Amino acid sequence: MQTSARFQAVLDLVTAVLADKQPADGIINEYLRARKYIGSKDRRFITDWVWKIVRNRLKFEFEAGSKEPRKVWLAAIREENLNEIFDGGQYAPAALNTEELAWLNAFSDKPYPEFVEAECPQWLYGRINDMALCKALNHPAPADFRVNFKNREDVIRQLAGEGIEAVPTPYSPYGIRINERISLGNCIAYQEGAIEVQDEASQLAAILCDVKPEHKIMDYCCGAGGKSLMFAHILNNQGHILAHDVNVRRLEAIKPRLQRLGVKNIELTDLVADSDRDFDRFVIDAPCTGTGTWRRAPDGKFRLSEGLLKGIVKTQREILETGAVKTKAGGRLIYITCSILAEEDEQQIDSFLAAHPEFMPVNMKDLWEKKINQPYPYHSEKYLKTSPLSTGTDGFFISVLEKLA
Repeated sequence: MQTSARFQAVLDLVTAVLADKQPADGIINEYLRARKYIGSKDRRFITDWVWKIVRNRLKFEFEAGSKEPRKVWLAAIREENLNEIFDGGQYAPAALNTEELAWLNAFSDKPYPEFVEAECPQWLYGRINDMALCKALNHPAPADFRVNFKNREDVIRQLAGEGIEAVPTPYSPYGIRINERISLGNCIAYQEGAIEVQDEASQLAAILCDVKPEHKIMDYCCGAGGKSLMFAHILNNQGHILAHDVNVRRLEAIKPRLQRLGVKNIELTDLVADSDRDFDRFVIDAPCTGTGTWRRAPDGKFRLSEGLLKGIVKTQREILETGAVKTKAGGRLIYITCSILAEEDEQQIDSFLAAHPEFMPVNMKDLWEKKINQPYPYHSEKYLKTSPLSTGTDGFFISVLEKLA
């Protein structure tokens, strides 16, 4: 593709992403699937530029003085060779108009407002108020995987044989990290079920659930099933795991993963009977804002609103009430989010504990030191928060509550 055609494709995608409420990765994948003539180098160029604009959207909107996609795109490319981009070719972007030329000629750098510098919508930045954390969440994440029913060092050697350099993750004894893009479709270790995609923070959350083969285990709101699949690995396919989600399509999507990974001890369900109680481990993989996963989905911050956050917090509270009833005396209710917002995390648990004196928080430092051979990375022992700054992972919140007899 000519440079001009490449940048027109970037404009097409930026226009679609900024206008749509759907995840950007899905929009990009659909666009490229419909244009199989676009080669691999062109695809890489186009997607890299789109993600650059998405990750720096607030800065480019501020510079452009507009949220109009073409103006945002122009702010992003203004230092490129514009003669090459606007070459008048058949597939080139429309020529610069008088207004655009005047803007380019008059452009001067201005200091960004703090929320723009942080690349965090203003209403959200007022809640987070942490420039370093927001910036860390705006950097692309490495690819984390979990080994499955195999020795980690053996899998690292297997990947090296495929020309893929992998290293152990710092905290999870089951994790490996790959700092380059790989094609899962061409990765033998992945296709054979030796590895599974899972951020290290999610692995740590599963480890801290401290599941045993004799436990009655519920993975409530299991979503894509990552923690259930890891439970199966930890238990070496023993015991019984009930993986629940109200979204049947999500459950269906887990089935091929069960087969590829050789997992045999997970039962999928979209319904939980009122009589089904006395769980040793009731794990709530809570629906949340996903603010801790912005490294992977930076567009997610623009799909949030205060109204949506309020509804999510209400749903989380209702799910915790369900867990309170279904956890057995002596069992543990475990609440996990991939959010960094206090309303979904500390405040949610503090409110729950105030209403439920029959639950007591497990000391997270003691639990961590029992399960993970690394120094405890958080200042509170009541609950654990991970982040790109503290653990080099996604932002997760983990609270383990024991039900008193």
